[in-house]
Amino acid sequence: MDKIIKDAIQQGVKREPFAQLMKMELVELEEGFSAVEMTYEPETMDNIFSRAHGGAIFSLIDEAFETVCQTCGVVTMALNVSVTYVSSPKGRVRLRAEAREISGTKQTASYDIRVSDQDGRLIATCQALAFRTGKPLPFL
Repeated sequence: MDKIIKDAIQQGVKREPFAQLMKMELVELEEGFSAVEMTYEPETMDNIFSRAHGGAIFSLIDEAFETVCQTCGVVTMALNVSVTYVSSPKGRVRLRAEAREISGTKQTASYDIRVSDQDGRLIATCQALAFRTGKPLPFL
């Protein structure tokens, strides 16, 4: 992967307001692969049933999706995202979303994204489809 693109994506995540709000950290980035982590905080991320709010888990998935999509070097946007919530995090734990490109063409790419806790327990799975615009990344 081009070092300029990698550095730009990493710096972008560090500056991104939503990633900062959710305390997300881009921990790995290679062409076609991204890993993003955050600490699940029940006191602010639980729903009315004292279980994980889907939005908190989806936010982590979306950050991994956003970053892996850009590793191809062109602006890439979500077309479809399908999430299956498997289990709720147990207490305050570190969550990791790993996104992998499964297939890609000049115009589209599909991704497999999995969220696990620090003990390797599966929290959610995701299949995502993205559109590659062909436009250069504006933050380079």
